[in-house]
Amino acid sequence: MRTRLRRHARRIKVIVYQETLFDYKEHFWTFLGAFVGIALVGLMNRYRLPATDAPLLIGSFGASSVLIYGVINSPLAQPRNLLGGHVLSAIIGVTMQRWIPHEMWLSGALAVSLSIVGMQVTKTLHPPGGATALIAIIGSPQLKALGYWYVLTPVLTGVLVLLGVALLFNNITTTRRYPANKNWYRFWLRKYEG
Repeated sequence: MRTRLRRHARRIKVIVYQETLFDYKEHFWTFLGAFVGIALVGLMNRYRLPATDAPLLIGSFGASSVLIYGVINSPLAQPRNLLGGHVLSAIIGVTMQRWIPHEMWLSGALAVSLSIVGMQVTKTLHPPGGATALIAIIGSPQLKALGYWYVLTPVLTGVLVLLGVALLFNNITTTRRYPANKNWYRFWLRKYEG
C-alpha cells in the first residue's frame, strides 16, 4: 500500500512540475497573438462604428482567444470549431431573442442549451459559442436591433480576424502548429474529417 502511495505521489510531483514550467517562447507567442487579434478587432470597432452603435468586440472573443492562442492543439480550438461554433450559436441566439423577446431568462436558457446541442451535432463544439448565443439575448438594444446581421458583424467578421491572426502567429515558429489538421477546410471530404 505504501509503495503504491509513493508511486502516486511521484507521478503527481512530475505532473505538477511539468504543468508549472515557464516556457518564455510559448508564452511570448501566446501573448502576441492574443494581443494582436483582440487589438485588431478593437481597432476595427473604433474606426468602423461610432461609440453608440453595437460593438464589434464581444466578450466571447476573449474566451476564444484563450483557446486559439493559448491551447492551440485542443480540438475545441480548431478553425472548424471556432467558425462553426460562433456562427451557429449566433444564429440560435438571435432566433431565440426574436421568438421570446420579453422573457430573457427563457430565451437565454434556450439559446445556450440549443447552441451546445447544435455544436455537438455539427461537431463544432467551441465553449465561447455559448456566450455568443447569450450575448444575442442580453446585449444592448443596438446589438439586438441588428437581428441576423449580428451573425455577420460582429460575430463572423471578428472570428475571421481572430482566425487570420491565429494562423499567422501560431505558425511563425517551428514549435507551434495550427491548425492540427492542415486540411480542416475540406470538411465535405470524409477522409479529412477531424
